[in-house]
Amino acid sequence: MTADIDAAPVSDTAPARRGRRRRGGTSAGPELFPQKPFRQPRHIYKPLEAVSADQLEAIHDASMQVLEEIGIDFLHEEARGLLKAAGADVKPGEDRVRMDRAMVTELIAKAPAEFTMRARNRAHDLHIGGDAIAFSCVASAPNAVDRDRGRRPGNQQDFRDFLKLSQFFNIIHCVLGYPVEPVDLHASIRHLDCVADMARMTDKVFHIYSLGRERNLDGLEITRIANGLSREEFISTPCVATVINTSSPLRLDTPMLQGLIEMARAGQVSIVTPFTLAGAMAPVTVAGALTLQNAEALAGIAFAQIVRPGAPVVYGGFTSNVDMKSGAPAFGTPEYMKAAIVGGQLARRYKLPYRSSGVCASNTVDYQAALETTLSQWGAVTGGGNIIKHAAGWLEGGLSAGFEKFITDVDLLQMLAEYMTPLDVSEEALALDAIRDVGPAGHFFGTQHTQDRYKDAFYAPIVSDWRNHETWVEAGSPTAYDKANRLYKQALEAYEAPLLDPAIDDEITAFVERRKEEGGAPTDF
Repeated sequence: MTADIDAAPVSDTAPARRGRRRRGGTSAGPELFPQKPFRQPRHIYKPLEAVSADQLEAIHDASMQVLEEIGIDFLHEEARGLLKAAGADVKPGEDRVRMDRAMVTELIAKAPAEFTMRARNRAHDLHIGGDAIAFSCVASAPNAVDRDRGRRPGNQQDFRDFLKLSQFFNIIHCVLGYPVEPVDLHASIRHLDCVADMARMTDKVFHIYSLGRERNLDGLEITRIANGLSREEFISTPCVATVINTSSPLRLDTPMLQGLIEMARAGQVSIVTPFTLAGAMAPVTVAGALTLQNAEALAGIAFAQIVRPGAPVVYGGFTSNVDMKSGAPAFGTPEYMKAAIVGGQLARRYKLPYRSSGVCASNTVDYQAALETTLSQWGAVTGGGNIIKHAAGWLEGGLSAGFEKFITDVDLLQMLAEYMTPLDVSEEALALDAIRDVGPAGHFFGTQHTQDRYKDAFYAPIVSDWRNHETWVEAGSPTAYDKANRLYKQALEAYEAPLLDPAIDDEITAFVERRKEEGGAPTDF
């Protein structure tokens, strides 16, 4: 028998508002969830370089040839007009756009190398770029899964529960996407409820989707209201991000381009990320896939600078490979790690913040999930990633958001953050007096030096079980999956809704209700 809690998690049917708080039991205190205060880890180690400077230039040059000679389809008339006016080669009646390297170089140089994103709670502001790291939870999964209820289509309750976990754990710095897609909400108004929930249930930086101009404008307005900014202040204050995915190979579609336009005009953040799977929508070689990734990312970033010079952007890398037997995406592979590291080299070459991901292809919380997630996180961190998406809860190649997986990933992220904490080499830490007192053949358990530090001397895991075999067996031989199942429920119980000014809450409500009465965003079904 294990010590699981078998009841389904207790959750509100509506988000807490006006600063009301839900308090869980005392079992969910700091002893159960030892975590450091909210802070961004920093890259204290030099990022790895998987290719030489000459090899990096070869990838850059090949990417420039793609943009100059082959070109990229921009499936949006206004975008093509803006590109043509800026000097790109755009032929009447064609979608294809070609840009010479001088134009691309000049445009991407206008993008800021670093910037700050404002959070509703200013203590949760994020520095983007430089040596700063921000971990985001899983995003865009169509299904939710836990051991008790199995795999199921995403719904609003699961969406809200993942928001609660993202708010509760300090190592989750932002919510860059819907953790799970709540398909029980109609697509025309789903974005209104979801963005309002993110603004209310968390006080961290969040994300809006670029799925049509109306959704962008609605999400931007809710973000502006939540942050209490005037329209003029909002344009000069990055608060919210979107992800712009190219349609590889060599296409930017209408919703993505509308998103780039509206986000740039509003002074908000676009994370331009080609999803280039080697062997499928990208060349089978890692170098070829990176060439395509780089060309597509630079095209989107350059276009954003045409719309608004200085618009905050992030260079996104999401190159992996497919299983050549089935065609299914694979993650956490050696190829994924190499691509993540070279992606960071490219981003630094262009002096741009870098986005990577912590992902896996496993269907459950098992060895494969741990291995692939750790390796992909390692590629992201050693590659110099500034924003690491999907860092907690990702399963099944992104098709599922897992509650137990969220907890095991939080443990991994907290360990990585501790690994990136500078080593204390002060006089006290060097411990010469303690070494002198103990001398040869002694031990340090009882020294004052140890007694003063033992509580916080080492990282305390929330999932790993360090009991000896006999004690572990007496407890029912629980596995990491067992413990994570229990812990995610207790974290939901411990969640406290962040304070929200009642006037802001009312303004969000009024905006959402008005837009729903107007029909929300148009759909094609």
